[in-house]
Amino acid sequence: MARGALPDDHELCLGMPGMHGNYTAVTAMQKSDLLVGLGTRFDDRVTGKLSAFAPDAKIIHADIDPAEIGKNRAVDVPIVGDALSVITDLVGVLEPMIEERGKPDYATWISTLDEWRRLYPYKYSQTADGPLKPEFVVEKIGEITKGDAIYVGGVGQHQMWASQYLRFKRPNTWINSGGSGTMGYAVPGAMGAKVGRPDLAVWAIDGDGCFQMTCQELATMTTENIPVKIAILNNASLGMVRQWQELFYAERYSQVHYDPEIPNYVRLAEAYGAVGLRCDSADEVEPTIRKAMEITDKTVVIDFRVDPMEKCYPMVPAGASNDDIILGPEFEKAHEDVLHDSPEGVI
Repeated sequence: MARGALPDDHELCLGMPGMHGNYTAVTAMQKSDLLVGLGTRFDDRVTGKLSAFAPDAKIIHADIDPAEIGKNRAVDVPIVGDALSVITDLVGVLEPMIEERGKPDYATWISTLDEWRRLYPYKYSQTADGPLKPEFVVEKIGEITKGDAIYVGGVGQHQMWASQYLRFKRPNTWINSGGSGTMGYAVPGAMGAKVGRPDLAVWAIDGDGCFQMTCQELATMTTENIPVKIAILNNASLGMVRQWQELFYAERYSQVHYDPEIPNYVRLAEAYGAVGLRCDSADEVEPTIRKAMEITDKTVVIDFRVDPMEKCYPMVPAGASNDDIILGPEFEKAHEDVLHDSPEGVI
């Protein structure tokens, strides 16, 4: 997914764009005057409403497959080629131009981006005695592993939270099925990643719906001695589908709610020869993750009982323009607090 190709802690890395990307990345693309796309498909999960995507931008699109160029978004400069060779050639052209004309002044644009990052970060609220937030779990996994792991995602809210809150330092450390949308991918994907990189810890960030589709691969992991860590963000539902039904279908829920006790994930893991752990509250998260990290000879399955009604924001509704990005209730609450504290309700 190219995460980590430019490290997340690089000052010019804006992070993930798209339907659940951060405001700065989404809006920077939307307001840009030039976009250079390297191996990207300009699919609807990134562009939003295609006719409204980056309306003032010139497009340079490079791809090794000529059929991809201009397939979705009309381009101004098409380049057929491997990303590495294209980047090398572009740098070769740009360097003498900069030497001749001087470095462009991006100070105003960078200042705008920094202000957006300050005002509209990813945001959630975890209280000591409140329900366990899935974002908090993912963030703690990232902090404790320090990015020195391979992370594999399934499909759904947990996939988006993982991509939002993990910090990637190197390429090929965020593995998921991307636009294929393959539910159940995380468990076998993590198993394959561990076989490929036995020297690294491998964490599968999964949902309860996805996990139940391929959990039988725990038998393979035990039989073949392929130990990974599986963090189930158990919200007792098909969370992304539930979110859409809540926001866009007037809470007409259909076939999305599960019983959180069925199955018992701890006993299921043990039945397959793995280690099963359960975590119900925020204060248990860090010790549970550290306990899992200490176990290196068996697969560890952790049942994180997270808030069943937590939604994944930001969000660009399907078919909407990226300009219509929804920031979420945390920003609405902050806006209301500012209004309440300001004289005569003025900001």
